[in-house]
Amino acid sequence: MGNPFGNLGGLGGLGGMMKQAKKMYDEVQKVQEQLAEERIEAASGGGMVKAVVSGKGDLVEVKIDPQVVDPEDVEMLEDLVMSAVREAQETANNLQTERVKAVTGGMGIPGLF
Repeated sequence: MGNPFGNLGGLGGLGGMMKQAKKMYDEVQKVQEQLAEERIEAASGGGMVKAVVSGKGDLVEVKIDPQVVDPEDVEMLEDLVMSAVREAQETANNLQTERVKAVTGGMGIPGLF
């Protein structure tokens, strides 16, 4: 009985694919390291509250102008902080997606990010 998988070209083709996958993985790792070093800032309340995240979306800093601190309206300040953080993280997420697509050629490869 012949090879049930047909002619797959031997292991040479598989070896080449594995080499390409390893190279792509290494490039994605490099992108992740670069993203960890980048800083993205977003503001809310007309710039009164600023959130800074890494390119990976990790919150690294929050700045609050003292003028926006009102003990009578803590809820507004909380909303401003949440808004700035969400916007910064969304921008970081979009940046990650863009950078990974550049490396992978737009292929959705599970586990790379």
